[in-house]
Amino acid sequence: MTVQTVVHLNFRGDAREALEFYRDVSGGELTTVTYEDLGAVTDPSEAKQVMWGQVVAGGGFHVMAFDVPADRAHEQGVDAFFVSIRGTTSEEVERLWNGLSEGATVRTAFGPAPWSPAYGMLTDRFGVTWVLDVAVAS
Repeated sequence: MTVQTVVHLNFRGDAREALEFYRDVSGGELTTVTYEDLGAVTDPSEAKQVMWGQVVAGGGFHVMAFDVPADRAHEQGVDAFFVSIRGTTSEEVERLWNGLSEGATVRTAFGPAPWSPAYGMLTDRFGVTWVLDVAVAS
């Protein structure tokens, strides 16, 4: 089983700026995908905002981030991060999903997504929000 756990930061319109800052600090590589890139625009003013982004640097530095869409409640510093679990197979990620979902509030049902064969989001019974997906080769 190959699973990686990463902190996933949540912003409102400034995820790109934050990721660029973390890239500069860490010397890492920045990758971003916008809502427009994935055909997931619900508000035209947010088309160029980050739907998914990450900075990965040598030595283990790795953060992910996105811009919370305006149609979802967001207050800076409140629900400021998710814990992201990425695996290499749907089976291993689904096993973790099944365990974490006991007593949880499902925010996005586990299933196929435009960027992954399996994705889901839940808030566990302790109030921690987890984002689980299968990483695909880029």
